[in-house]
Amino acid sequence: MTNVTMTINGKSVEANVDGNTLLASFLREDRRLTGTHIGCDTSQCGACLVHVNGRAVKSCTMFAIEADGAEVSTIEGQADADGTMNVIQQAFQEHHGLQCGFCTPGMVMTTAALLKDNPKPTEAEVRSYLEGNICRCTGYHNIVKAIMAASGQDVSAIAAE
Repeated sequence: MTNVTMTINGKSVEANVDGNTLLASFLREDRRLTGTHIGCDTSQCGACLVHVNGRAVKSCTMFAIEADGAEVSTIEGQADADGTMNVIQQAFQEHHGLQCGFCTPGMVMTTAALLKDNPKPTEAEVRSYLEGNICRCTGYHNIVKAIMAASGQDVSAIAAE
């Protein structure tokens, strides 16, 4: 067992973990932050995406001990300070950017990373950025629309596919 300390969603956490404990498992099982989903076990789907020191990371590809000393942000930490949905979450709700909801946490975390790096992406840039996330339900059209809306752009010109 190895002792790790990290800040998760603004709260300091200290725990003992096995060396082979994945960050995704640590968040879900030890910290009970079950919004981080494990969807494929192969780093393909993006449902486990979190931010580590401000970078988007698939938490199924990182050991918890690698996050020692890091700031980790999960979907549970995305709401506004008063507990209401942030602009990205609101856009996903308003533009029906979710269906079953399984991929949604990863999509929201991906969107937050994209908009941090590129506050006004084009539709093509959004679609390219989403290549690491799999949604089996929506066909991505409304997800793209939600991301464009979250960036403050007009979504009326987005063509249905």
